Amino acid sequence: MSYSVCLFGDSVAKGVIFDSIRRKYRVIKDCFAASMETQDHLRVTNYSKFGCTITKGRELLERHAAELSSYDFVVFEFGGNDCDFDWHTIAENPDGEHLAKTPIAVFEEEYRKAVRFTRENGGNPVLLSLPPIDAHRYFNWFTQGENAENILKWLGDIDRIYRWHEMYNLAVCRVAMEEQVLLLDISSRFLERSHYEELLCEDGIHPNEKGHELIFASLREEAEKASQRTPQLSPRLALA
Repeated sequence: MSYSVCLFGDSVAKGVIFDSIRRKYRVIKDCFAASMETQDHLRVTNYSKFGCTITKGRELLERHAAELSSYDFVVFEFGGNDCDFDWHTIAENPDGEHLAKTPIAVFEEEYRKAVRFTRENGGNPVLLSLPPIDAHRYFNWFTQGENAENILKWLGDIDRIYRWHEMYNLAVCRVAMEEQVLLLDISSRFLERSHYEELLCEDGIHPNEKGHELIFASLREEAEKASQRTPQLSPRLALA
């Protein structure tokens, strides 16, 4: 028996990494989504896009509404771009008020709408938690050519970047719990590592090749756990 998966997400789900040798972003062949498709019984359609937010993702979801019921799972991976800021604007005006690309309340509401829309159109939604970021590495990355002192003045401390990102991750978990949607935990497999930053690219936010290997292994493990907790779902949760 084969299973079909439709994936909506950002550059992480797309398989984008920063190539430190070529000094540019590129899509790797062995990203976690591609690795899923190497399993004989899995077919993956990946609609993820670089820079995508939940709002743009929901628009994309609606364009593919007629397809949703034909997949066993409709998987979502959003939050990394939503929680980001316009750092150049902050560098120029550190005393001003600045909002994330998607404010947290809007992010959570848009995610709920995506989940409900999927169900209303016959799809079976699944949410992925977020891989953690390396705040210090990311700070060094996006402050290149900017007034880092001004940005730090607005932030208060660099680790606030990590805490802010984690707040969006918690929102994903909250949506999954309250909407009674299966959540596959990517985060914990990174955080249990002593040096999880080794699984991230130079920019501190994109998982590298080894990071994608870990995400794939994590998805297999989490899907198996979910099948054991909810036996009636087991026929549709064979990622291994």
